[in-house]
Amino acid sequence: MFSILDVGVEGEIFQKGSIGEGQETLVNLGTKNFDLKTAKITEIQEVGDGERVCVDTASMLHKGEGMLIGSRANFMFLVHNESVGSSFTSPRPFRVNAGAVHCYTLSPDGNTKYLSELETGSEVLILNSKGKARRAAIGRCKIEKRPMLLIKAKVGNEIGGIIAQDAETIRFVKANGQLVSVTHLKKGDSVLAFSKEATGRHFGMEVSDEYILEK
Repeated sequence: MFSILDVGVEGEIFQKGSIGEGQETLVNLGTKNFDLKTAKITEIQEVGDGERVCVDTASMLHKGEGMLIGSRANFMFLVHNESVGSSFTSPRPFRVNAGAVHCYTLSPDGNTKYLSELETGSEVLILNSKGKARRAAIGRCKIEKRPMLLIKAKVGNEIGGIIAQDAETIRFVKANGQLVSVTHLKKGDSVLAFSKEATGRHFGMEVSDEYILEK
């Protein structure tokens, strides 16, 4: 209703049944914002071959936009889309080469999903470098074996990581908005990430009163 003819209705009254529905509505309206923080790279390591997931959306993604991806539910990196291209590939502005199959991504309803769970028709959360979120439908996911990199970073006392394909087309976003390829990333570099105090999750839903340690 809010996107009809690219203008939408002026207002809508609805009754929400949960906090998740309220969060999802803010994403639909384009008013949901995430507090992205500067994460300092602490470790980069080759880890051999693994299966990575390319997420092809049914939307055009713009420079500065990407998906939140990470090995921990409370620490995710802003992985940029492939709208820039490289000397080896043409731009694919609908694609995010997200990471290894085990990695989490954040959904529009606030729950997490493993990248291996994503499929045609699923919805993912797209963020820009300012933390403004919107949703996008998935048109296709591709899982292929590729050489992988382990990348770790730190925000305050929280340490998080991601396993991503070792390729020049996978880029993070710096605090100044510039892009940096994982093949040029160095220890001490700073990139944008979403980090908060660790809590447990079951089936993607946050559980605040249970001790769960991810490392």
